[in-house]
Amino acid sequence: MLKVATLSRWHVHADEYAEKFQSFENVKLVAHWDENPEEGKPFAAKYNMEFEPDLDKLLSRSDIDAVCLNAPTNRHKEIIVKAANSGKHIFTEKVMALTNAESAEIKEAIEKNGVKFCISFPHRTWSHNLFAKKIVEENLLGKISYIRTRNAHSGASAGWLPSHFYDKKECGGGAMIDLGAHPMYLILWLLGLPDEISSTFTSVTGHEVEDNAVCTMKYPNGLIAVSETSFVTSDSPKVLEIHGTEGSIVIVEDKIWSLSEKIKEPFDMPKPLPDAVTQFINGIIKNEKIIFDLNEAIDLTKIMEAAYKSHEKGGFVKVV
Repeated sequence: MLKVATLSRWHVHADEYAEKFQSFENVKLVAHWDENPEEGKPFAAKYNMEFEPDLDKLLSRSDIDAVCLNAPTNRHKEIIVKAANSGKHIFTEKVMALTNAESAEIKEAIEKNGVKFCISFPHRTWSHNLFAKKIVEENLLGKISYIRTRNAHSGASAGWLPSHFYDKKECGGGAMIDLGAHPMYLILWLLGLPDEISSTFTSVTGHEVEDNAVCTMKYPNGLIAVSETSFVTSDSPKVLEIHGTEGSIVIVEDKIWSLSEKIKEPFDMPKPLPDAVTQFINGIIKNEKIIFDLNEAIDLTKIMEAAYKSHEKGGFVKVV
């Protein structure tokens, strides 16, 4: 039996992860810690967990094998390092950390202690995005010249996001570092890290962090990639466009349009991948490969740190 502790319910996906862990017969949720006990106690009761107000005490327990982290982003480094040093396997919501320096500390702790790690990248498990990856890898559009991907919702304009999602200190930013992580990690997966990035961030609702955001990335071969996100767009579909010298594909939600002689219906669609929680559990219990690993998490932090530097300084900045 894999015994798991949940750490914070700060993130909006905390319930989703708790329910997923509980769906496995060989997994048991044991305890919950929270930086906000008033939120943490009812969360622990809801999932029949013990509430533990002391993080260090929880991590020292021998009856806990792994942790699921949903804490404020600015506390990720502190908590992940402590969990790794306590020998706990680590599942985390994105992003893993706010800076490259924090990522380096996390990497050192995880590798030194030999614990398993997984970050949640759900859009990379979907069949239509795996299809896009296959097209890029097989050069079916010729030389890729432009990629655009968008993920947006109305969390700020409709008022359903929790207020702490606009706390710059806790979050490290606004829409781009949270919801914008999805188009960002898709671009990194399809293309790798760019040379430079430029950001345009605005606030439609007047919060201190951006709720409307676009990042433009330049690659050494002339390729341009655009990542878009928003907390102020109602009914906005998820979009992925890939354009090359020999054709284009456009994916809206899970619908695919091909403008290429080499890519015709019926499309040869890959099978979806297991979700991140399943990968994490099977990585621990069955020693199966966890695809969304530490290196993937480090690259996402790297591009996000550069994106916010561009926002602060203006213009393109190097991605290092």
